[in-house]
Amino acid sequence: MKLVVALGGNALLRRDQPPTAENQLANIRRAAQQLARVAAQHTVVLTHGNGPQVGLLALQAEAYTGVEAYPLDVLGAQTDGMIGYLLEQELANLLPAARVVATLITRVEVHAQDPAFQYPTKPIGPVYTQAEAERLAAAKGWAIAPERTGWRRVVASPLPQRVLGLQAIAWLLERNAVVIAAGGGGIPVVRGAPAAVGSGSGAEAADALQGVAAVIDKDLCTSLLARELQADVLVIATDVPAVYLDWGLPTQRALGRVKPAELAGQAFAAGSMAPKVAAALAFVRATGRRAVIGSLDHIEDLLAGQAGTQVVADAAD
Repeated sequence: MKLVVALGGNALLRRDQPPTAENQLANIRRAAQQLARVAAQHTVVLTHGNGPQVGLLALQAEAYTGVEAYPLDVLGAQTDGMIGYLLEQELANLLPAARVVATLITRVEVHAQDPAFQYPTKPIGPVYTQAEAERLAAAKGWAIAPERTGWRRVVASPLPQRVLGLQAIAWLLERNAVVIAAGGGGIPVVRGAPAAVGSGSGAEAADALQGVAAVIDKDLCTSLLARELQADVLVIATDVPAVYLDWGLPTQRALGRVKPAELAGQAFAAGSMAPKVAAALAFVRATGRRAVIGSLDHIEDLLAGQAGTQVVADAAD
């Protein structure tokens, strides 16, 4: 089968861990052990989150005042290279020497008029106490928002419209490569960059592609990539066993095999499970194929339909 697997940022760096190189490598090695077994049997495209990593780079850049900090799109590309390198190396160490593993820095086009630029919601960087977050927001002009265990910086999260470089991904897959692409949701670019969206790197021509200060949701981009590649299954691997209704309440319950209509009317936490559900729904409705959401530790059972939340289409959808 052709699989597109979204590896959650929290699977690479757990919520209670400092973002050290040692912690990230240990988690990536653990993830690679699960992914290598799947890659040995299937065609695989792997995407990954980068929220904690890109936020840390932004903090480090702000700490050095000798030059102006690099824009967010450039920091995103740096994290794609860093995480992609670690994943590529650990997977290559576990797979046969003849099996190529390739990392691609992937640009993704978004609309400059996307309303997300006016309403930032995507969390990046470490978790702070409310007092720490408010101090940093006042000092750096950040937008901040609460999450489960504290407060985080939030940035614009425009919807992905087109994955650039799709031909290169398809070419590698035809040659049995394991491809790591669209890290962190891809690097957001627009045609032209009005001041309202916060221009990052790029040319000044009105019709040229330019980077913007935003982070595309990794799961929504992965869903788009899976549709464009005509994947057989979309796998959204996270740090919880399944999608839960009434999460955190005494009445919480895990969802097993569900139809899109059963998920569409439910409320899920923005910035965490909501985009994962939206990504799964978009893929299943567009392709009629299966999407699964669950723990990376159970990825083989997810594929076998024996674990996680299995989103399946029916004739009515």
